[in-house]
Amino acid sequence: MNDDSQNRPPSFWQMLHSVLAAAFGVQSGKNRARDFSHGKPSHFIFLGVAFTLVFVLLLYALVRLVLHLAGV
Repeated sequence: MNDDSQNRPPSFWQMLHSVLAAAFGVQSGKNRARDFSHGKPSHFIFLGVAFTLVFVLLLYALVRLVLHLAGV
């Protein structure tokens, strides 16, 4: 990468990738350094809360489906 691309803030997809990687504990040091030096904390907080909400809703729907199929 050249210096210009390293000084830009992370794109939406890069931030989403960082949030997903951090949720599973596999974030690379290079991406973490990029996020801390060029990213806005509010963007990562919003994406983290949104990911958590979607994850919880998917788990809830999965449990409801399993209970429905089990006849409970």
